[in-house]
Amino acid sequence: MKKQLVFLILLICAINSRAQNEDVFKRNNIKNTMLKVVEWQLKNPKHGLKDWTNGAFYAGVFAAYETTKSKEILAALMEMGEKNNWQPGKRFDHADDIAIAQTYIDLYRLKKDRRLIQPAIDDIKRIQIEKSPEAEKNGITWWWCDALFMAPPVLAKLGKTLDDKSYLELNDRLFRQTYDRLYDREENLFARDASYLITEKGEGKREANGRKIFWSRGNGWVAGGLVRLLKELPKDYPQRAFYLSLYREMMERIISLQQADGLWRSSLLDPESFPGGEASGSGFYTYALAWGVNNKILDKKKYLPAVKKAWTGLNTLVTTDGKVGWTQPIGADPRKNFNHESWEVYGAGAFLLAGSEIVKLKL
Repeated sequence: MKKQLVFLILLICAINSRAQNEDVFKRNNIKNTMLKVVEWQLKNPKHGLKDWTNGAFYAGVFAAYETTKSKEILAALMEMGEKNNWQPGKRFDHADDIAIAQTYIDLYRLKKDRRLIQPAIDDIKRIQIEKSPEAEKNGITWWWCDALFMAPPVLAKLGKTLDDKSYLELNDRLFRQTYDRLYDREENLFARDASYLITEKGEGKREANGRKIFWSRGNGWVAGGLVRLLKELPKDYPQRAFYLSLYREMMERIISLQQADGLWRSSLLDPESFPGGEASGSGFYTYALAWGVNNKILDKKKYLPAVKKAWTGLNTLVTTDGKVGWTQPIGADPRKNFNHESWEVYGAGAFLLAGSEIVKLKL
């Protein structure tokens, strides 16, 4: 009798789990969850509105607007821009301070009001002719991999919006510098920065299992940035093939590192040493993978199962009121000090970007 009861409980759990998994792919449920995440995060601000964290969050909020056409979300986006006076951060060439301009440009495309993008244009003009002391010190402008989410989409969006290829050419030059320094051609992943590179003698930082350190969120930023870049580049742009090849290489590697729960650990090559699935890296991978399937760049038969597992896993990290938990705190490396209560605005942003592509899937 006891065995039968246990079997019955397990059967009910399996049925409920299957039903839940099916529900998270219903379009109305996706939109409703996105609305809850936006609402919760807007009610729980944590950083200055120009901060890089909000660059990622508001990119997701705009994607939620495109998905739901919510007037309330559009109003919140415009309110953010007005409070910022449509200014990027203070550091004219620092990718973190440029990131929020992605949303300014998206809103400009709706409103056609030049004041929404003029400050960003002025900053980019300075990048074309000046180099800050930080860039001089590091030898390249975008010296950390996260920067490839922050800045390239801004340049590509301006290039497309203003029909000016000089923005695209500037992006090519700066992106290649980062790629040449940080991309590991054996692992098809990016080191967070030069301090994580392994020397020719095999010396350098390593995980507990002896593997190289590849930070999930950092590579997630790159993956999400590549999608946002590719969406803007003209089909006949000469350098598009480079970005497309890099995107495909990374996506093939990323699905090989997905864990049984559909998520990715904060350290990609040492998952056993780290706690459960991390929301921000996993969210960006889900976004990037789903976009590739939707645009027939990634083979649907091969990649759709990974996308479905990832979205199912991501939904287990969202509370009933819309908080995205299991998000690694701000930092520059894989860290263990986070749990289901841990949240950050970029975790919400990554989830919203993922949802904006999942809702388009043809299952």
